Amino acid sequence: MAWAPEQKGAEPNLRDLRAGWAGRDGRDPSGGGSGRGGRGGGWSGSSSHPGPRTTGPRGPPLAFKIQNSMVGVVIGRGGSKIKDIQSVTNTKIQIIKGDTEAEVKIFGSKEMKAKAKAAIDILAEKPEKSYNSESILDNAASKPSGGRDLTTDNIVREVRPSIDWDKIRAGVSQWEKRKWADLPPIIKDLYIESEATSSLSQMEADIWRKENFNIMCDDLKDGEKRSIPYPTRTFEDAFQDYPDLMNYIKKAGFQKPTPIQSQAWPIVLQGIDLIGVAQTGTGKTLSYLLPGFIHITSQPTRRGQRNGPGMLVLTPTRELALQVENECSKYSYKNLRSICIYGGVNRKDQVNEIAKGIDIIIATPGRLNDLQINNFVNLRSITYLVLDEADKMLDLGFEHQIMKVLLDVRPDRQTVMTSATWPDTIRRLAQSYLKDPMIVYVGTLDLVAVNTVKQNIIVTTEEEKRSLIQEFLQSLSPKDKVIVFVSRKLVADDLSSDLSIQGLCVQTLHGDREQSEREQALDDFNRGNVKILICTDLASRGLDVNDITHVYNYDFPRNIEEYVHRVGRTGRAGRTGISITLMTKSDWKTAPELIKILERSNQRIPEALAIMAEEYKLGKQKTGNTRLSQKKPKAFH
Repeated sequence: MAWAPEQKGAEPNLRDLRAGWAGRDGRDPSGGGSGRGGRGGGWSGSSSHPGPRTTGPRGPPLAFKIQNSMVGVVIGRGGSKIKDIQSVTNTKIQIIKGDTEAEVKIFGSKEMKAKAKAAIDILAEKPEKSYNSESILDNAASKPSGGRDLTTDNIVREVRPSIDWDKIRAGVSQWEKRKWADLPPIIKDLYIESEATSSLSQMEADIWRKENFNIMCDDLKDGEKRSIPYPTRTFEDAFQDYPDLMNYIKKAGFQKPTPIQSQAWPIVLQGIDLIGVAQTGTGKTLSYLLPGFIHITSQPTRRGQRNGPGMLVLTPTRELALQVENECSKYSYKNLRSICIYGGVNRKDQVNEIAKGIDIIIATPGRLNDLQINNFVNLRSITYLVLDEADKMLDLGFEHQIMKVLLDVRPDRQTVMTSATWPDTIRRLAQSYLKDPMIVYVGTLDLVAVNTVKQNIIVTTEEEKRSLIQEFLQSLSPKDKVIVFVSRKLVADDLSSDLSIQGLCVQTLHGDREQSEREQALDDFNRGNVKILICTDLASRGLDVNDITHVYNYDFPRNIEEYVHRVGRTGRAGRTGISITLMTKSDWKTAPELIKILERSNQRIPEALAIMAEEYKLGKQKTGNTRLSQKKPKAFH
């Protein structure tokens, strides 16, 4: 210990003094716990054993200051040095840290206070040297003493003002008000109900919803519920007051709205936040795009004075972003300019396009967050926000980027969120970023594949899979178009090479391909130059090719949700489709869930699949019983 003095003859040292005190009350005064706390490692706590009681006249404490940087030196490791000084001088010492200096207070007799101060001064002045107690502390041994005064304790603490959380919350609230104080007003309610819609009775509306895939709608607002708008059964019912938009709809050749569009449009046009839950291929994109066009062109602030985009669509993948941007360009309503922002391409070109002035941003969260941080894009002007395929964005880990993006989007915006599933994570996201929304879903919130697809399940072995797909692809007619899903990029490249050798023209799509190659593959597949597209789950969403006749699951996906998304690549826009799925013994854990999906879609369940599901359940029970038996306590002998 740095404080232990050298022994000289019969003169007592600190150890001898401690022994003397221990002999008086049977306890060691130096024992006890200590800890570290406060800024700069300040010492706090006290000895767990009583020490000598301070004696002599008790007057005001001797107070002086030392630098904060010296506090640790004076205290010593585990409080060893300060304990030595207190024990030998029969004093009590407090050290209270301030901003730059610490105040030292010494309690005890006048003589002992002076000796304790002298010891502290030596430490503070020459911390690198060992302290010799003989010259200052030896006389303390002759002083009478008793037990330590337990009414006060040696305390080293830092002065910290209490935190006023109410004041902090009020400050945040004031900051928020100042941040958004200069925003222009928003017009949200733009819906004019048609005579045909308003003439519907409640019973007629309910019957229509039930006959159109059992469309369901609910108001998630707390308190008094709002009335659910009647569905707009035709395009005219929704957009009769927007003739320019009706012209584009007619040119696109649509016959009537999809069920989710019919129920979503009157809600969104009223300015109500919406959650749309439906399978892929049910028309969710137009359910938010067309009302969005009307919203941003109807605001009181002119487009030239807005100083930024008015509409933002966040999507999980580049492919889906490009697909949404393609839908925007089809309509060109009132010359609205849109831009697609995603990673993997030149950022400078995207920044230059934004600088020219745009109305709609379709973006992946990562790249948009990059431009936001570097002040290349202004999001304060956004009044209409869409979180498209929100469940997939969460699966890909984009929640933090979404949170950062929305920090700069005005809080009184209108928000639409779409999802193919309704797990707890999506419910939490909706509660965070939507205000009093309504929810529209098709039939049930349980996972279900589209009814327009016939699902064929083949239970096979890993060795037979290659011959099965070759046989299938060679039997395709010239009008057929198939997308083949595999589990890994290596499998996609390997299968593509084998099929190319056999004379089949194929394209591949996966994450290891350059963006230009991915776009070329999609373009070839869209145009029909290639009839077979082999890809990973990168294309399970965002690939909107209406004339896909078959989906072939060469490898079963990692979860049942992805299976539903894959199947939804066909049977789109009112067409029918066929899916073929190969399952091996390694996929048996998904067999029970797959059977539920097939039952909800009124599909045939192969006997081999039912056997696989039963074997999995029995195997799971057997494993569970084995684990239980292993946990039984052994007999005690």
